[in-house]
Amino acid sequence: MSERRVKVTLALPVADELQEMIRSTDARLEVTALTRAQRRVYRGGRPLWAGYPEPPRAEDESEEEARERLEPILRETEVLLTNPIVPDDIVERAPALKWLQLTSAGVDRLLNAPVVRSHVAVTTASGIHAVPISEYVIGAMLAFAKGLTRAMKAQQERAWRPFWPEELEAKTVGVLGMGAIGARVVQLSKGLGMRVLAMRRSVERRMTGAEAGFPDADEMLPPSELAYLLGESDYVVVALPLTPESRDLIGETELRAMKRSAVIINIARGAIIDEQALVRALKEDWIAGAALDVFQQEPLSGESQLWGLENVVVTPHISGGTPRYMERAVELFCDNLRRYLAAEPLRNVVDAARGY
Repeated sequence: MSERRVKVTLALPVADELQEMIRSTDARLEVTALTRAQRRVYRGGRPLWAGYPEPPRAEDESEEEARERLEPILRETEVLLTNPIVPDDIVERAPALKWLQLTSAGVDRLLNAPVVRSHVAVTTASGIHAVPISEYVIGAMLAFAKGLTRAMKAQQERAWRPFWPEELEAKTVGVLGMGAIGARVVQLSKGLGMRVLAMRRSVERRMTGAEAGFPDADEMLPPSELAYLLGESDYVVVALPLTPESRDLIGETELRAMKRSAVIINIARGAIIDEQALVRALKEDWIAGAALDVFQQEPLSGESQLWGLENVVVTPHISGGTPRYMERAVELFCDNLRRYLAAEPLRNVVDAARGY
C-alpha cells in the first residue's frame, strides 16, 4: 500500500527556493502554491497585508478561472500556510483541513473566526520577529536618546542647533511582555548597560530575573506591579499580545504614572494603548515621546494628531519587516510539518481562551 499523501496549500507568495524547502521536508507532501489570481480570490479581494494589494497582472488567469480552479484545491487541502486574512468559510470550503499555519505572530484578528473555534489546529509564527523588532526597539531608544529626530528636522531646515544628547547606559527600560520579542529586547538592553524591568503574566510576585529564568532582567514583575514599572522606567516597551486583559492596558492613569522624561514604544498592537489619552500625554508633556509602529486603526488616518507631533516617531507597522521574514516563517513551518507528520505537538498552537 502506498503512503498517504498530505496535501499542503500555500495561500500567500512563497519564493521558489522556499517552496522547494517545504517540498523537501518529506516525500509524503504534495505542495500546491496558489497563483496570484487564486490568492486574491481566496482573500476575497482584500490586500495581502495593509498597503500590499498584490494587484492583478495582464498574464494572470481571470477571476472566474481562478475561482473555478481554487475550490477543488481547497477541498483537498489538509495543511494550509496563510497570512491572517483567512476566509470566514474556510472550514466549509476545505473539509479535509486539519491544520492552518499563520505567518503572523498575532492572532487577535482571527480569535472570533470559525476556524479558530473548529477542530482545525491553528498555529502562529510567534518567535520569527524577535530579531527585527528588538532591533527596531533599540533603534527607537537610540533615536530619542541621541536626538536624531530633532537633528533631522534641523537638517531639513538647514539650521545648526547643537544639543546635549543622552546615553542609554544606566537608564531603565521597562518591558511589558516576555515572549520572544520581549526577551530579546531585555537581552539587548542589558548588553547596553541598562537597568531592565520586565512584566510577565505568569509571574506572581516581584523577583529577580535570575529567579524567574531571565538572567538579563534585573527585576521580573507580575501585572499587579505595572504602576511600579511605569514609574521607574525611562523607556517603556509594549510587547504584549492583544487579549481582553491587555486591551486599553495603558490609559490616562498609566501614562500619568510614567516619568515626564519617559518614552513609550509600541510594537505590539495599537489597541493596548488608549490613543486619545496618548495624544493628550504627548501634547501636554505627561511623557517625553513615543515611537509607534502599531495603531488602533491601520492605516493610520491622515487626520490623526499623531502625525503632527514632533515628539512622536510614526512607522507603518514595519518593525517586524525583514528580507528574511518568509525564510524564517518557512523554517518554522517546515519544523512544524515534521512534527505534524510524526504526530508530535506543534509549535505555537493558538489557545482561543488565552487569546494567543
